[in-house]
Amino acid sequence: MLEMTREEFEELVAEALDRIPPELTRLMDNVAVFVEDEPPAEDPELLGLYEGTPLTERGEWYAGVLPDRITVYRGPTLRMCERDGGDRQMVVEEVEITVVHEIAHHFGIDDERLHDLGYA
Repeated sequence: MLEMTREEFEELVAEALDRIPPELTRLMDNVAVFVEDEPPAEDPELLGLYEGTPLTERGEWYAGVLPDRITVYRGPTLRMCERDGGDRQMVVEEVEITVVHEIAHHFGIDDERLHDLGYA
């Protein structure tokens, strides 16, 4: 397996977040980003997950709720990159795609549109 510590992977996620344009990050509201080693057992190849209420679905009722949660999974990302013959640079690129994909869900963009944009 491609070797990368959790700390190194967390740094890649932080760097991907830093590359999001400031005009978009200013619009993000009540969302937290986490790194986990493995996804839920029922979806072992999941690279990332958005859990929450997209900005496009929030109304007047939206107050006093826990933050939305974006999780990026280290294990499946490393395994996929290794399986595809990738290296550290491939991991960097995949982490960025995953981060953008999950943030897009926060903005209410669905998987079909993300696929059209190359972020599936």
